[in-house]
Amino acid sequence: MVRLRGKMSVGEESGMAQGQDQNLTYDEVVVGRRSTRGFLPDAIPKAVIREILEIAMRAPSAFNTQPWHFYVVSGAPLDRIRDGNTERNLAGVPPSREIRGHGEYAGEHRARQIDVAKQLFGAMGIARHDLEKRKDWVLRGFRQFDAPVSIVITYDRSIHGGDAGPFDCGAVANALVNAAWARGIGCVINSQGIMQSPVVREHAGIPDDQVIMICIAMGYPDDAFPANAVVSNRKPVDEAAVFVGFED
Repeated sequence: MVRLRGKMSVGEESGMAQGQDQNLTYDEVVVGRRSTRGFLPDAIPKAVIREILEIAMRAPSAFNTQPWHFYVVSGAPLDRIRDGNTERNLAGVPPSREIRGHGEYAGEHRARQIDVAKQLFGAMGIARHDLEKRKDWVLRGFRQFDAPVSIVITYDRSIHGGDAGPFDCGAVANALVNAAWARGIGCVINSQGIMQSPVVREHAGIPDDQVIMICIAMGYPDDAFPANAVVSNRKPVDEAAVFVGFED
């Protein structure tokens, strides 16, 4: 089920998206994709978003249950979500994300979190003690990095409490960002944009039978935005994988 909220700007309703390269292989898409945090204001044709969702929805799910739903938000409704999310967070309203948190990262996970922050802040020229620029960076996250489109992924509350639904939503989110990248469209999976879930529910029209999982900010990348050039480090396969039963 795809729900489109808000009016997109005038643009072509069919054909290739800006920057699309029909010759990209799957490996080139996966290796080349990066999180986009600076976007051009250009509208994405609605037909292109539908195409991306159709591809993403080929993702696997437990017993083919396909529990995901998409609320595709733009224009004034998205601006109201940005404003409400930012205002409530600045006012000290406790976060109300509907996915379970894990607390603070520690050990190697914390080290990787710091590593990518150093990459991003270095690219943006944000010094360690520059509190004003750091605050501005956080506010950008609350605003979903001012992307022209936000896709809020939810799953059916009837299966809430198990791990399969969130797992399936992770699979479809990965497929979505890769399908977008193959069409010249950047994304960043962003939990800051759903910190105040009542705001998101109200302006995206999400009913109570849905659990808000995550949101994805989407738009054409601004190549002049320094953070967009950051390629996050990945640990090697030998650190992540254990091979059992293979001959060397």
